Amino acid sequence: MSDVSDVRVIACDIFGTTVDWYSGVRDQVAEVFGAAGVELDPGGFASAWREEYLPSMRRVLDGSREWAYLDTLHRESLDGLLETHGVAGKVDEQARARLVRAWHRLPAWPDSAEGLARLRSRYVVAALSNGGFALMTHLLKAADLRFDCVLSAELARTYKPAAQVYLTAAGLLDVAPHEVLMVAAHAWDLDGARAAGLRTAFLERPREKGPDHAADRAGDVRADLHVSGFPELADRLGC
Repeated sequence: MSDVSDVRVIACDIFGTTVDWYSGVRDQVAEVFGAAGVELDPGGFASAWREEYLPSMRRVLDGSREWAYLDTLHRESLDGLLETHGVAGKVDEQARARLVRAWHRLPAWPDSAEGLARLRSRYVVAALSNGGFALMTHLLKAADLRFDCVLSAELARTYKPAAQVYLTAAGLLDVAPHEVLMVAAHAWDLDGARAAGLRTAFLERPREKGPDHAADRAGDVRADLHVSGFPELADRLGC
């Protein structure tokens, strides 16, 4: 365990780390597709949609498209997938808008609320996500997850793992980068945070990508701390 005694802020990734995007999106896709008569596997579609997540943001990061918040990127990816699967004509505008909003309503992992409450007893605990500010506000309220603040990547007008997202979070909270501990279930997020000068904690979520895709595992991820959930993180930090 590395020395994290100077940490003052816990910054938590949301999708996959704090909430279960796979089951949440899968179940809502099943409802929409069932009503529209679309015979596609909801879980497979949810996974394919998520696989467009990083590539869609990479186009913003490399300058091949202008800034757009995550709802717009999700809608573009959705439209493309519906065309690819030959079902675009069955999913109308209202259904597509509902699918995009599926990312606004996702279930928390069972340990998230308890662990976050314990961490907040000692630290400022912030949500730091690539989700847009409105998305994050609605999501955390619906999931009853209590953070001290929401620090959407939208505030930096770019996306993780760009350093500016992490540095904007530290600047807004008036702390040095090394006083922020980034908690995430994804190696790419922690790599970006570490490059920006933050401390890092890998929180393992074996079921994050559903039954058919392997999630990042502790042995493959470089971080200051490795934990199995938020309660263990709280234990390790003396909360």
